[in-house]
Amino acid sequence: MSAKLIQGYEVVIGFETHAQLSTQSKIFSRAPTAFGAEPNTQASPVDLALPGTLPVMNKGAVERAIEFGLAVNAHIAPRSIFARKNYFYPDLPKGYQISQYEIPVVQGGVVEFYLGDEKRSVRLVRAHLEEDAGKSLHEDFIGQSGIDLNRAGTPLLEIVTEPDMRSSDEAVAYAKELHKIVTWIGICDGNMQEGSFRCDANVSVRKPGAPLGTRREIKNLNSFKFMQQAIDYEIRWQIEEIEDGRAIQQATVLFDPDTGETRAMRTKEDAADYRYFPDPDLPPLVVAPEWVERVRSEMAELPRVMAARFVKDYGLPEYDATTLTQSKAMAAYFETAAKASGQAKLASNWIMGELSRRINVGEVSIDEAPVGPAKLAALIKRIADGTISNNAAKQVFDALWGGEGTEVDAIIEAQGLKQMNDAGALEKIIDEVIAANPDNVAQFKAGKDKAFNALVGQAMKASKGKANPAQVNEMLRKKLGA
Repeated sequence: MSAKLIQGYEVVIGFETHAQLSTQSKIFSRAPTAFGAEPNTQASPVDLALPGTLPVMNKGAVERAIEFGLAVNAHIAPRSIFARKNYFYPDLPKGYQISQYEIPVVQGGVVEFYLGDEKRSVRLVRAHLEEDAGKSLHEDFIGQSGIDLNRAGTPLLEIVTEPDMRSSDEAVAYAKELHKIVTWIGICDGNMQEGSFRCDANVSVRKPGAPLGTRREIKNLNSFKFMQQAIDYEIRWQIEEIEDGRAIQQATVLFDPDTGETRAMRTKEDAADYRYFPDPDLPPLVVAPEWVERVRSEMAELPRVMAARFVKDYGLPEYDATTLTQSKAMAAYFETAAKASGQAKLASNWIMGELSRRINVGEVSIDEAPVGPAKLAALIKRIADGTISNNAAKQVFDALWGGEGTEVDAIIEAQGLKQMNDAGALEKIIDEVIAANPDNVAQFKAGKDKAFNALVGQAMKASKGKANPAQVNEMLRKKLGA
């Protein structure tokens, strides 16, 4: 859904995203964080909350939070506090989760992205450090449940937005951009199936100008496809409830991909229900300016910075530059092809067009593409110097992709794809076309442009598609006195 108003209602969406940080050990213990281990083999005494154990802050988790804050132009708090979020659940051994509440380490920030050709931005409220809980395992066939505490204590960065999004399309575009940022800077592997990047969408609807409606939180959306389906269903459901005279109750809901519907899991808690208070076992987290600057100096070039450089150095439109910096691999591919061919805009067009289409159809990564940046650059050179037409270039690309050849020039020669650039031979063809089509000539001279296109088509046909279209146009117009 891309319209701002749906059945007279405005959609309001905010996001809470849990990004698992890429540390080798947990946030408050030295237990490992590797995925897929046997249940309860990666839970230390600290994670199990055994008496006498104390949490110790993981420096790497803090540095990853700082990196994220710098990436979204946020304020890095010089002093932040850890709190206890109290609730009871079997997979939470301590009876509380260590999180941040009143003073988070990352404050504010913005995520910018494109929705189609339109630039959008979503404001961030905060990003705070916290530990993950364990996991309940239900064995239906034997009627038993168990608890796996391997995830307990895994470091998370919870990223919270303002309710700035107004459609499921915009929400998914934001989530994809956030996913790109955390994977680009390397603080999270972004694996949604393994739970490394989990999104919760807060959805409400209201009449335009009315106060915010009651929100329902869709938990643990683990794919962009399901995210869009869940939000779209929830929007329809809420509107139908209101139209039928029923009030929306604040709740946490889950999305069922099999039915395409959301269902209520529990009533939604407010902050007061968790009885937050500062954790007495953890001192305030102090982040000195020197620490922030050291992290900044060690960070890779950020996507938005690289995009601005592409605009400046290669003369690309902003949309192209933003698209090409969707991943480090695509950006590196473009730079290699652009430098080797000397044709940045042409390289951009081919990467965003034919190459991306083939990658999507073939379900391969750009690193695995049969046509690498050097081969694409060689192809672009032959388009730029007039050796082949765009149509012929697609045939060469097909051959390269299908493994029918390895060298661009050899394929052009073998398939006879060279453009006819011999002015004398081309002039003879054009003279013959003019002589054979007097009606089209007369119509063109009478002001009908379609007749000119017909003459161009005849010339291209007579040359068996090998004539340079631009050259045909120019010579034909001269011959006709246009």
